[in-house]
Amino acid sequence: MAAEGSTGVKSVSRVFDLLELIADAGGDATISQLAAAAELPLPTIHRLLRTLVSQGYARQLANRRYALGPKLVRLGEVANRQFGQMAMPQLKSLVDRLGETANLATIDGDNVVYVSQAPSPHAMRMFTEVGGRAHLHSTSVGKAILAQLGDDQVREIISRAGMPHSTDRSLDTIEELLADLAASRERGYAVDDGEHEVGVRCFAMAVPNMPVLTAVSVSGPMSRVGEDFAERAIPVLRDVVAEISAATNAR
Repeated sequence: MAAEGSTGVKSVSRVFDLLELIADAGGDATISQLAAAAELPLPTIHRLLRTLVSQGYARQLANRRYALGPKLVRLGEVANRQFGQMAMPQLKSLVDRLGETANLATIDGDNVVYVSQAPSPHAMRMFTEVGGRAHLHSTSVGKAILAQLGDDQVREIISRAGMPHSTDRSLDTIEELLADLAASRERGYAVDDGEHEVGVRCFAMAVPNMPVLTAVSVSGPMSRVGEDFAERAIPVLRDVVAEISAATNAR
């Protein structure tokens, strides 16, 4: 929590900390959970939450837990759109070099949301669209994002989101997922081998040093995207995620 600056500046910092804590808890939390995590007195937490609720950036549920508010949806949509536009040159470069669809995605609650896409010039390509949401465990971008977290955090997310099957290749258990994530960490990229869309293979890599967990993928039909494609794609993905990170963090 902020410990320097004026009272007003500290209050603003604490408000954002609370919103992030609610998000980290899966979208809702009790006031006592927030007070413990923020290491602030209950009266202070209550005052800040009351302000957030009155402005529509938080809401109190019937069970007295606090959740993220509807006004954040608009802010998130605008921010995602701008972020997606900023990364478009890198995504188009990826498509130019590999000939397959490139996607930029971020974590949103317990799902992944696609915020930008440069489509393949081929008629046969994946069906994912900008703004689309998917489960983290069955997508390459989702697994690249989960691989940045510890196993306990992954278990918490999956306990809330579950592991529904998108195809008959989707992973079945948390143990299978954790083993897949360990392999992703070791090799530096994640693979969706027809787990989200039938007949589509995707390779994804996390974007380093981002304010929100982010990944870039390249995907196409298995007839075009095989092992030889992976050998070409991984160095290109590595260049692209480095460029997006540098552009995002430029001062």
